[in-house]
Amino acid sequence: MQEAYENDILEDSELAEEFIPETVATANEDYVPEEGSEFVPDEVEVVGVRFKKMGKMYFFDPNGVKYQPGTHVLVKTSRGVEYATVSMANTVVSGDKIVPPLRRVLRAATKSDDERHEANLESEREAFRIFDKKIADHKLEMKPVDVEYTFDNNRLTFYFTADGRVDFRDLVKDLASVFKTRIELRQIGIRDETKIIGGLGVCGRPFCCASFLPEFSQVSIKMAKEQNLSLNSAKISGVCGKLMCCLRFEHESYEEEAKRSPKVDQIVRTPDGEGTVTEVNLISGAIKVRLSAEPDKPPKTYKREDLIRTTKSAEPPAQTVIRPSTLEGEQPEVKQDEPAQTPKDQPKKQRHAHRQRHRPRKNGQENKDNK
Repeated sequence: MQEAYENDILEDSELAEEFIPETVATANEDYVPEEGSEFVPDEVEVVGVRFKKMGKMYFFDPNGVKYQPGTHVLVKTSRGVEYATVSMANTVVSGDKIVPPLRRVLRAATKSDDERHEANLESEREAFRIFDKKIADHKLEMKPVDVEYTFDNNRLTFYFTADGRVDFRDLVKDLASVFKTRIELRQIGIRDETKIIGGLGVCGRPFCCASFLPEFSQVSIKMAKEQNLSLNSAKISGVCGKLMCCLRFEHESYEEEAKRSPKVDQIVRTPDGEGTVTEVNLISGAIKVRLSAEPDKPPKTYKREDLIRTTKSAEPPAQTVIRPSTLEGEQPEVKQDEPAQTPKDQPKKQRHAHRQRHRPRKNGQENKDNK
């Protein structure tokens, strides 16, 4: 069982099965439990386990055994027997939180199981080196990210990133011939790659996704706008190139504060009279208001609790048009809507002026002009 990835998964399990040797068998067959029932009661006792340090938590049936957080256990998943760590002790949860069938915890891990897990980790590092070399040999446009062995070595999963779809069928055949087990390739997104590799963010702390976030949450540019942050992508994007996950941490608090605060350009009543809001600080609750009685003075700062909101909004000022011939000291002309003049409203000389300009002159008049 693995985490759900946001990108499409490319895998070729059926093709890989053709290269599974007959000598490979599933380990730990003695303690494989029966499949869970599709029926889920209203309340059920579960234990939460993780397969990675900051991976998603999954519910399993403790099978009547009490487990404490930090205990290593073996569980049976759709991928085979896997080594996991208990992250939540025995807890009773409602049935609607369970995805049937609910699988059982096989048993607590022993010292020999821990040693085998460490050996698998060493084998994963060697498999990663071979995976990287095989990609270069086949000249494929893909980047290796991680390799995972199941506890029983019945399946080997390779994670990679690529710009598009990759035809890796020949690569699967080559890897199956080397490792003699079932091969699975999964294409993951850049956010998942960052979570697996880890690193330091612009704040100087380890990545949130790699340190304490089990799942990715949706983050939008609207969250940055509501927090009055710079919309420069270089300042609000993480190493993965996506919007930083921390933009969501305080989003709900900003939404609550925005409901309690007036909006910019809204008219409010202050202890000094009515005014227009010019600036709002949601965190401190400080509101800057330009008083209507003192429009030429700088805005004053008030506490949010001292203001009374109204339903009115400040109207834009009337448009003023200054004539080019306006002399110093004269009042500028304010443009107003005037009805258009009809030909009857125009003076008689103005109506017939164009006729006189275009009327042909007679010979007598031309001679008179020449004289």
